[in-house]
Amino acid sequence: MGEEREGGEPTAQLPIGRARADESDARFSRLSRATFIGGIALTVTLFAAGAWQRRWIADDGLIVLRTVRNLLAGNGPVFNAGDRVETNTSAAWTYVVWFFSWLTQLRLEYVVLGIALTLSVLAIVFAMLGAARLWGGTGSALLVPAGALVYIALPPARDYATSGLENCLVIFWLAVLWWGMVRWSQAEKVRPATLFALFFWAGLAPLIRPELTIVGGLALLVLFCAPVPRTRLRPWLFRTLVVAVAGLIPVGYQIWRMGYYGLPYPNTAVAKDAGGAKWSHGFTYLWDLVGPYWLWVPLLVLLVAGLVLMRQHRAEHPALSTATDTEATAQNWRTRLHRLSVWLRTPAAVVTLMVGSGVVLTVYEIRVGGDFMHGRMLLPQLFCLLLPVSVLPIRLPRPDAAGMRRLNWAFVFVLAAFLGTAGWALFAANTTAIKTGTTIRANGIVDERIYYVLRTGHDHPILATDYLDYPWMRAMVRDIDNSPDGALLIVSPSYMNWYLVPQPQPVPGSDEQPEHTVFFLNLGMTSMNVPLDVRVIDQMGLAYPLAAHTDRLTDGRIGHDKALYPDWVVVDTGMVDKHPWMPAFLDEKWVTQARTALSCPDTQALLASSRAPLTFERWRHNLTQALDFAKYRIDRVPKYEIQRCGLVDPTQPPPPAK
Repeated sequence: MGEEREGGEPTAQLPIGRARADESDARFSRLSRATFIGGIALTVTLFAAGAWQRRWIADDGLIVLRTVRNLLAGNGPVFNAGDRVETNTSAAWTYVVWFFSWLTQLRLEYVVLGIALTLSVLAIVFAMLGAARLWGGTGSALLVPAGALVYIALPPARDYATSGLENCLVIFWLAVLWWGMVRWSQAEKVRPATLFALFFWAGLAPLIRPELTIVGGLALLVLFCAPVPRTRLRPWLFRTLVVAVAGLIPVGYQIWRMGYYGLPYPNTAVAKDAGGAKWSHGFTYLWDLVGPYWLWVPLLVLLVAGLVLMRQHRAEHPALSTATDTEATAQNWRTRLHRLSVWLRTPAAVVTLMVGSGVVLTVYEIRVGGDFMHGRMLLPQLFCLLLPVSVLPIRLPRPDAAGMRRLNWAFVFVLAAFLGTAGWALFAANTTAIKTGTTIRANGIVDERIYYVLRTGHDHPILATDYLDYPWMRAMVRDIDNSPDGALLIVSPSYMNWYLVPQPQPVPGSDEQPEHTVFFLNLGMTSMNVPLDVRVIDQMGLAYPLAAHTDRLTDGRIGHDKALYPDWVVVDTGMVDKHPWMPAFLDEKWVTQARTALSCPDTQALLASSRAPLTFERWRHNLTQALDFAKYRIDRVPKYEIQRCGLVDPTQPPPPAK
């Protein structure tokens, strides 16, 4: 019996069973929170340790640092001073590295290494936080890492966590977008500031990587079409403002880019013909990642686990229909659009957005033929697909009326999915997919990190000076020092020497200065080991518009399927074009034809877009002609280019007089 108050009235007393239930719920909530926090800490620690164990800066990562060096030196966002060429696919990554380099004044390689590792780790954190909110937070289930384990277990994911490339920024942007949109979809009341921030973040997509415009555009469409929060502004005015916020930086940068560089997208997209199709190699590239690690196994398991959890959630929270089938049939189009608008602000819509974006990006990557770096260009797609299942909720069976907990099939399957994923992660983390070392396979795909580790002899090639131990590099530095009057350096079969084409002697009284140009495929290691006044260009065209605008080789190695002949470079750089000063393998006839081909008015207009002084008239002309410049192509064989342009071949006898 309960105690009595002063008036003799018995006090109310909670049932013992309810008190025990509340205490049990509190203990479970603490356990769930500890499990989730511990899961994040464990996953992040494993990822950071694995990435640090494989730390390196790729040759392509050093390309970014060359642009940063020019920015810090006041030459602008260019690879070679005087050539306005955008050699970095991610504009945002370039400026992020530049900002922290300017802020810290540390060595560039260490700056980019720190940024890359930090963003990679934070991406995993935000991915897991977003998935935790999706599945109801820490009070309702034990949240254990699942999809996050799949991602960090893949060796390419750990390779490109510290490579100096923009992969870290890409997955960080995706993770923050995911986390923000899940919060937005679940919030009872959305603050305008939150929505503005989401629009701004999604709008950055084309600056992170051009193909992410697909994800950003779809996210903006979802946000725009969803119900507008109540504000003092009219709905149409509010929508106008959020569109302005989303487009302010990307649209502004796009206009500036077209005027400054003369192209509507980075020069790398021209060099690699990002709009071209190589489906066969794309499927080869996909299987090169999926096959060796049996990646399809955890993806299938997590897909089924996600569907099981969705079914369980619907069973526990049955949707209440607001209209009968007859009424739904009679609804007009405005009602249906309203219901669609309301659905867009739901977790289901956000999951559809991210998974759908991952599928579309995968199809795009297959279409363009993938890449030559093992797994790298499919990591963002995989990350998108894994976001909703970054963590899995293990919901313990509820006690029945008698207080007994009975196992159910959903609990058993999700637990098995978690254990199976963890077991697969142990297998994948210790799997070597490519075992050919420095030998490039027939499909052209290579383990980029291992390739440079073996070629340089450094376990962790991070500094530009580490790459001096790569073949040809020390000889390049030596030959530049030994040619004070200027020269064009062309790679030779010997690792210890370069072919040198001398610069003509300057006219007495002129202010012409000696210039050095290095013509070599590996732009990063070359450009970071020479002064900024040494021009570095490549036959593929990443930093050289003349090569970038040649036609793609049908059977070329993916990512390297353009190859400009050095005869063009001899003419373009103004070096001595006669034997014996030219290498013996160069043909004087081809050089003569290249000079004529280079005089094509359209080609000269293209080169002027990046080389002529940047006056307002030049900027305006570039802006209006950028799309035409992007489509312009030349034939890499001088003779055929002369014919294409309708010029007269000086090496051929004139036609007989009629």
